[in-house]
Amino acid sequence: MNILITGGCGYIGSVLTPQLLSDGHHVTVVDTQWFGNFLEPHERLTVVKEDIRNIDAIPLEGIETIVHLANIANDPGVELNPTLSWEVNVLGAQLLADRAVRAGVKHMLYGSSGSVYGIKDEPQVTEDLPLVPITVYNKTKMVAERIMLSYSDKMQVHNIRPATVCGWSPRMRLDVSVNMLTLQAVKNGKITVFGGKQTRPNIHIQDMAGVYRHFIAHPHLPSGNYNAGFENISILDIATRVKDKISSEIIVTESNDPRSYRQNSEKLLATGFSPKFKIDDAIREVEEKYISGELKDNDNCYTVKWMKHLGLVG
Repeated sequence: MNILITGGCGYIGSVLTPQLLSDGHHVTVVDTQWFGNFLEPHERLTVVKEDIRNIDAIPLEGIETIVHLANIANDPGVELNPTLSWEVNVLGAQLLADRAVRAGVKHMLYGSSGSVYGIKDEPQVTEDLPLVPITVYNKTKMVAERIMLSYSDKMQVHNIRPATVCGWSPRMRLDVSVNMLTLQAVKNGKITVFGGKQTRPNIHIQDMAGVYRHFIAHPHLPSGNYNAGFENISILDIATRVKDKISSEIIVTESNDPRSYRQNSEKLLATGFSPKFKIDDAIREVEEKYISGELKDNDNCYTVKWMKHLGLVG
């Protein structure tokens, strides 16, 4: 199959792309490469350094499936430049979906976010609940979802709402909870927790890649939104798990971040997908990679720091 991955040089894309190549697919990656390119050359891999807003430069001829991951990531990154974020996350999505349909693409997989639900008191947050996005990032994801689904009469559309992703990637992120807290423990022997009571769902990056591979293998599953999160625990509980494995001290401070929600992913599980990894696996990976020297605590592992470095501030 010929697959296009936007943002394929990113945190998730750098894990997903090699796996799709191993599955025998031909993969085209489109990425600005703001954070670098850690993909190994492959005879069935084409990497295009391009901004998705330059829609006419996106190679769609012969593409059967698109995995759309390119976006300005997470709340702090989006707040740095809301205009850029609306253009990339929303306008870019609309331009891509429209041109994909015109090019005969049959299947669109969109990487949304579980954060579109906002603050939820329900013990089980399912896809049927209303979306109440409370940040600009949440809003861009919600609107892009609706754009994608507006084309579901012309191609199969699967909006994936991931939990917070964790675990090792060649293009590492250290500004997501499990990875960040583990690095603090192994590097400094201290873990700083802001608030701590907020509950968040989590998913290992290998399972995240597995979700996309699952839908690629089953393209005719009903179009719609699918949660992808399997361990709903508090930030403080994550820190405690890290401490249990890496000798460290937990320091709790106040937080003004009210986001707290639990994801129910039974809809996804009912399609036959089964997660294979846990938070504990991610903790072990980050510790081992740091100790071995393969994981470097560089600024390009942090979205906000690197966007500022690149001058992408509004």
